[in-house]
Amino acid sequence: MKILAVDTTSGACSVALYVDGQVVEQFFRAERDHTRRLLPMLEAVLAEGQSSLGQMDALAVSQGPGSFTGLRIAISSVQGLAFSADKPVVPVSSLAALALGARRTHPEWGEAPVLAALDARTQEVYWGLYPQENPTSALIADAVSSPQQVVSVLRTTGHVQEGRSSGRDSFYAAGPGWEYPELAALSPLAVSRESAIHAQDIAVLAANLWGLGIQVSAEELEPAYLRNEVTWKKRERIRPH
Repeated sequence: MKILAVDTTSGACSVALYVDGQVVEQFFRAERDHTRRLLPMLEAVLAEGQSSLGQMDALAVSQGPGSFTGLRIAISSVQGLAFSADKPVVPVSSLAALALGARRTHPEWGEAPVLAALDARTQEVYWGLYPQENPTSALIADAVSSPQQVVSVLRTTGHVQEGRSSGRDSFYAAGPGWEYPELAALSPLAVSRESAIHAQDIAVLAANLWGLGIQVSAEELEPAYLRNEVTWKKRERIRPH
């Protein structure tokens, strides 16, 4: 199986080639330079893997949530590639990829789930809770919430014990969203705020989803913003008065 994966969801740009369980990746932190870097990175990864776009079984992309501009760059780029090569696309949750990447870089983490969180601005976070045994399926579905709402849901579901005097919460924490004070005050088993979304993790998740028959055509591919008002707020800021 060959999958070409792309991510520009947040403050990084990455491309990965998955071939029968082996992955090569290019990753750069380039928050405002995605468009210029993406095509050379695609070409470099394919060359390193001695592959061509036509040899791919599918393309994969971070579907979101994440930066509005970053998601549009990734989605439109993969749509164009999929159209030109007549290939299906496997959309992957950026939060699932963030959780899987945190486990990849922290092999010492145990079986508890990972709560992945990205800064959604306006005092909110994108977040989801992902288990070790099935990293493509969320225990708590991807959502956009205030940090206080995240804490409330975690208490309701029993992942945070209210009023405890000691002990740790029953999950690991990953992503820059954990900088918010309300979340930072929790006591996860471990915290990895530096974790980022990588195309190699998107590729691995896409291979699992592909095995389940989950794929879409280029025409059907849509970003998962989680809140449509992000689009309207941006439009209002640039609308002439």
